[in-house]
Amino acid sequence: MKRATAGAVTLKINGEAYTLRVDHRTTLLDALRERLALTGTKKGCDQGQCGACTVLLDGRRGLACLQLAVAAEGREITTIEGVADGDRLHPVQQAFLELDGFQCGYCTPGQICSAIGVMEEHAAGRPSAVTDDVRPEAGPPPLTADEIRERMSGNLCRCGAYVSIVEAVAQAAEAAKPAKPAPSPRISPESGTKEIAA
Repeated sequence: MKRATAGAVTLKINGEAYTLRVDHRTTLLDALRERLALTGTKKGCDQGQCGACTVLLDGRRGLACLQLAVAAEGREITTIEGVADGDRLHPVQQAFLELDGFQCGYCTPGQICSAIGVMEEHAAGRPSAVTDDVRPEAGPPPLTADEIRERMSGNLCRCGAYVSIVEAVAQAAEAAKPAKPAPSPRISPESGTKEIAA
């Protein structure tokens, strides 16, 4: 009995569902670029070495060249085309623009998707190889340049824009921090006047 080598797959990409018939060996990268014309995700090495094809799968970083399209069914896929909110850029995109976090721009979509994943991983308290205190109760470590470099190390930039990329990720992470609540006024028992708690 001959086994089927192709089938229909429904992929949820950037909030929209796409149903297409693919060979079971089709990578998510090829489905995105060749079948759905979502060419923001770049094909670099096609071997999982460069990070140019980084997308977000259920909010976590993934290499589209190593992911089969059929295995991505049922997952939330976010490509570079889906990170902005309409005309409002994602804070990482804005930081890359402001700090020149790119040169030729080929690796930039993967760098941005990876940086978004890095910020989520860091906020969730996931340690990296350079994190000093990996105990869960220690919480997220400071997002230092070394932490950013280690966490972004799977994304290569042939132009060498690494210094600006690290600065852009740091700026976006700082902008994403929740604002500290304003100090609450309290009444001083002696004077009956309001004081601002430090």
